[in-house]
Amino acid sequence: MNNTAIQTDNLVKTIPQAGRELQILRGVSLTIGAGESVAITGTSGSGKSTLLGLLAGLDLPTSGTVQLFGQKLDGLDEDQRAKLRLGRVGFVFQSFHLLENLTALENVMLPLELLPQVADPAARATEALAKVGLAERLSHFPTQLSGGEQQRVALARAFVTQPQILFADEPTGNLDRATGHEISDLLFALQEQSHTTLVLVTHDDTLAARCQTHYRLEDGVLV
Repeated sequence: MNNTAIQTDNLVKTIPQAGRELQILRGVSLTIGAGESVAITGTSGSGKSTLLGLLAGLDLPTSGTVQLFGQKLDGLDEDQRAKLRLGRVGFVFQSFHLLENLTALENVMLPLELLPQVADPAARATEALAKVGLAERLSHFPTQLSGGEQQRVALARAFVTQPQILFADEPTGNLDRATGHEISDLLFALQEQSHTTLVLVTHDDTLAARCQTHYRLEDGVLV
């Protein structure tokens, strides 16, 4: 059994800007074990979200390699990378990314409906929402929920497929301090229950300190 969830070797990412190449990442190499919690911090614009996108296969590096579940991503097209993530990778974002025309229950059911082996998506989504304390909010739309409640829905949606890896990009960034603390408690509780690998990008050193491993991104290099 492979106990490595993610591995990168000498990742470089450059983008064209004002007629020249802007180097965002300069040779990032890391290994993340299955079930490990890893935080990546850095100043705004340091490339944290860019790195997260590369680790998840949402984008490809300029050079270097990423392996997800032991599979090299650079030889896969976008559809193949999406298929590799299906049911095995969850995401939580700063801005929630809920569909406003769907109820909390329907938002959480979405990833399950892409998995043919799930017999009763509604029951599973209901259970996931109960785990995050929203059993009474199943039929509420996002606009009827507070920011903290919306992020709870997002957590339920991310964990409902029982993913092997969860990528979280500033999950408390849009929340006040008290609500952010509640959400981080919930995030780590769910991660521990499901033995999910957690890769967390944050500007909050207190949140990062709760992870087993903490990297800081400075000038495109992990330290």
